[in-house]
Amino acid sequence: MSQPWPPVLTPTLAQGIAGDTSDIIGFNVLITDPDGVVIGSGDTRRIGSFHEASVEVMRTLKSAAHSAEQARRLRGVRPGITLPIIIDGRALGTVGITGSPARVQRFGLVVKRQTEIMLQESMRLRSRLVLERTVEDLLRDIAQFDPDVINPEDLVARAGELGYNLRAERTAVIIDVGEGAPSGLGEGVPSPDGSGTRSMLLRAIRETFSGAQDLVAAMTSSRFAALPRRPAGTDLRSLCLPLADHIRQRIGLRVAIGLGVAADSVPGLHDSYQDAATALRLGPRVQSDAPVHSIGDLRVHQLLAAAPRRARARFAGLSIAGLRARPDWPVLRQTVIAYCESGCNLVRAAAALNIHRNTLLYRLDKISQLSGRPADDHRARLALYLACVADQIEP
Repeated sequence: MSQPWPPVLTPTLAQGIAGDTSDIIGFNVLITDPDGVVIGSGDTRRIGSFHEASVEVMRTLKSAAHSAEQARRLRGVRPGITLPIIIDGRALGTVGITGSPARVQRFGLVVKRQTEIMLQESMRLRSRLVLERTVEDLLRDIAQFDPDVINPEDLVARAGELGYNLRAERTAVIIDVGEGAPSGLGEGVPSPDGSGTRSMLLRAIRETFSGAQDLVAAMTSSRFAALPRRPAGTDLRSLCLPLADHIRQRIGLRVAIGLGVAADSVPGLHDSYQDAATALRLGPRVQSDAPVHSIGDLRVHQLLAAAPRRARARFAGLSIAGLRARPDWPVLRQTVIAYCESGCNLVRAAAALNIHRNTLLYRLDKISQLSGRPADDHRARLALYLACVADQIEP
């Protein structure tokens, strides 16, 4: 007995090829495995039967014609021709055409070649899907990395086998289409978790991160991750903004993107991924209309979010109790944050808030009076800023 045929020549695929080809040429086409068992046929009654002529064709790797007289002497054979299916020098099975050899001979090479082309395409698709799944597993292991469970060198070696160097500097990028409602989603556009939309999203992300060393994978039906290799100083935000715009305009979905920090080791990439996830969680609370959020802009928010929620709420309540009850609290909170993040520079803060300098002075004086703390008390100002940020990141 010969070796089992590769999984690519499955009965389902063989039946699809045989059925379609039979309809096109008007003669029955059958496909056998290497042992001569019919696994696909335009005449479905022949599936599972033994086709003796295929055994000799597999042995010699040469086509054979069988007249009515010759076919009667062979088990399960009818008049026609039988040809080997050969991919990369290996015979996967045979393809036969039933009919007078003189009439079907002209279809032989065409059907054989078409069958081989379809099988090669199936093999390429299967290979690509296997690679995608392997990359997904690699990225998940990095995202969930635990040094007590996984040896980082094992991940480096696995990536190396795929052609990726995890010791090269990379930055984690997480793209999420699960937050927010679809924007401009037309009737013909599938839902975010549909396979068609998933493929479109992956294609758009891979077009953005198209370097040979860029790792891209789907983490869930609505979350995607990338570990692009970029030279130091590369502005990932400038790449991600057009990506978010493309997804919104062409696919009809709002998207949020989180950016971690550059790293060149498995533990560092794990931290970068976690940072990107944190940026994705906190960023929209700070700037809801921005599609891209970098952890570098959210370190204070990240630190406060790590504190127990009850302790954080108590601290904020004690620091801003006189301000939070006011109807203009969101404006006052924004003013405190912009002023402190501008280095307490009136010109820069006014520009950040897009207001006149005198308006800023009025607000700061109002905040000082309501909080009961002098404007020149730097410690009180810092506590007020942290309280405002703590309030800002609450769900």
